[in-house]
Amino acid sequence: MAAGLVNKFFIASMLMWIAPLAILYGFNHNLLPGLTNISPHAMTLVSGFVAVISVNIVIAFYVYMAMKEPTDKHEPDPKILANAKASVNRPKGESPASVGSLKKQE
Repeated sequence: MAAGLVNKFFIASMLMWIAPLAILYGFNHNLLPGLTNISPHAMTLVSGFVAVISVNIVIAFYVYMAMKEPTDKHEPDPKILANAKASVNRPKGESPASVGSLKKQE
């Protein structure tokens, strides 16, 4: 299960680097048809926006895949749970040491 998570993370990380660079390369080297007649300034803006959108799409895809990941129901340790409940129910002025010493005296 952990290997699958690492693979998904690796693929998403690589796509976050490759997709924007490929988009910028495609725009700057006129590989996309129909974009030869716009100004260089507009070309830079459009390529930057499309590259940023591509990264956001990759992030959204990774979050979607992470949300689909099966989760195992985690059961807390009963001893830790009992100590946590006791600390919540303890009056504010008492310290854990004084509670322990009172129990020893009884």
